[in-house]
Amino acid sequence: MLIERLMKIALLGSEWVLYLLIALSVLSIATMCERFYYLAKRRANLPELRRQLLVHLSEDDLDGARATLTEHKSLEARVVRQALLWVEGGGEAMTDAMESELLMVRKELERGLNFLGTLGNNAPFVGLFGTVLGVILAFHALGDAGKNASQMDHVMASISEALVATGVGLFVALPAVVAYNVIQKRIQDVESDAQSLTKLLTAYVKTRGARTPQSEGELLDSLDKPQLSVSAA
Repeated sequence: MLIERLMKIALLGSEWVLYLLIALSVLSIATMCERFYYLAKRRANLPELRRQLLVHLSEDDLDGARATLTEHKSLEARVVRQALLWVEGGGEAMTDAMESELLMVRKELERGLNFLGTLGNNAPFVGLFGTVLGVILAFHALGDAGKNASQMDHVMASISEALVATGVGLFVALPAVVAYNVIQKRIQDVESDAQSLTKLLTAYVKTRGARTPQSEGELLDSLDKPQLSVSAA
């Protein structure tokens, strides 16, 4: 009884699976375009941002550092700007503020990522399911054809059409997997860049008051030239 009911469902064919895969493909492309646009608008010119921040910190110009971080619309600048608000609390307070903001940023970055990851992992199985349904339908037609040779071409064509579902499933999955990996790499870059810039702030706080301000030229020279130490014999 159960087999007969399942057979009736299977004999509906695999065409609906193809429509499902096409719909998932459209959603996947829309998600990828939205994510890439979001990331492109918030990409940082990290060397320039780092240079400007170093110049302001070397001159004890916290207002200038805040203004620079506000001008930059990148996610890294947003995280570091939040850490800078807690400069009076010391390095630990700034690190906590950075990590707190980074958690919020990560949620924004990961929006839509679960869908892409799930689609990339499971779309081939959806396509395979469509192929199985198509093969069941083809063998059912083969049983009905019996020894009628004129029906064999139709059966073989049905099997060929069933295999299309697997190909469509792979076609849907591959771009989703690539986009998932690219976005994951971008998330890691944002986190590491934000941590790198925040460490500049915590280093500034630790040495605050124990040094004299440097000019921009002196600072850049010290960054470009290797530091040599000579020990007395």
